[in-house]
Amino acid sequence: MTAIRRLRLAGLALALLLVAAPVGAQVEEVVSIAVTVRDADRSADFLAHVLDFVRISEVEATGPDHSRLVGVFGARARIVRMRLGTETLDLVEYLSPSGGRPVPPDSRSHDGWFQHVAIVVSDMEAAYARLREHDVAHVSPGPQRLPDWNPDAGGIEAFYFRDPDGHVLELIAFPEGKGDPRWHEPGDRLFLGIDHTAIAVDDTEASLAFYRDVLGLEVAGASENWGPEQERLNAVFGARLRITALRAPEGPGIELLEYLAPSDGRPMPRDTRANDLWHWHTRLRVDAPDILEDRLRGSAWVSPGFVDLPDSPLRFSRGLLLRDPDGHALLLTAP
Repeated sequence: MTAIRRLRLAGLALALLLVAAPVGAQVEEVVSIAVTVRDADRSADFLAHVLDFVRISEVEATGPDHSRLVGVFGARARIVRMRLGTETLDLVEYLSPSGGRPVPPDSRSHDGWFQHVAIVVSDMEAAYARLREHDVAHVSPGPQRLPDWNPDAGGIEAFYFRDPDGHVLELIAFPEGKGDPRWHEPGDRLFLGIDHTAIAVDDTEASLAFYRDVLGLEVAGASENWGPEQERLNAVFGARLRITALRAPEGPGIELLEYLAPSDGRPMPRDTRANDLWHWHTRLRVDAPDILEDRLRGSAWVSPGFVDLPDSPLRFSRGLLLRDPDGHALLLTAP
């Protein structure tokens, strides 16, 4: 991290701490994770046929209010909602303006735009065999079992791969005693649900000042991971990560991935727009939007503030799209 970048993040962290969220102004639920795709039908078929997601809805959003919400002039978006277990993943295809930029082909797991969802499986060997049957593009050379010397992560099996647009997804299998107890409930399903979305961050403390101290998410766990298994999982030579898990009262978690090494990850492009294919956003339901809007002044808003959406087919009436200290997008919504 450059000295200028560190100073900027430290200043942002201090500013956010000074406006820490009071009781009654926080995130109540991580509702869903959304990713921009080139062809929603192609992506939906991939999720359904390879990973057992179920297609549950499709809507089209357009008009000036929606354009203000997403910060894209003339936006018309087709949104296909996919469910796995109790979690949902939204596939957002921009019909207008078309031609959003693709995921850089040389993307790495420690680049600033990196984000993924972790899909829980009951049997890693069988799940990996399913992916092999469908010729899914590998990131990891194969599933990795994290070593037992790491008390927080030991025994977890994980595998990174790519979807048709080049987005990274993760399979994860938890040993007994780790992960949410529901992942260990008896049943015959292979793909169980989404445990968390993970984002690359430059400075964990700056991110905690935002997610924990302003938005009110709670730290649910932390670890420091390194070694050959971690390198192979992330496909980053010399990888050493500080990992911090955050949770809202409901919904999947948000995991912060700070690469202590190597330090050459590229930052999120400053001109990123919601129709670029590396764009993800995490939708958060908040209980006091007006208070939170005041608390978030000075952060990187995409919307001009909370936008009223009285005639929108989306399942909320007010929304604010903004970016965290590293440029990852969050959609704050109120019923």
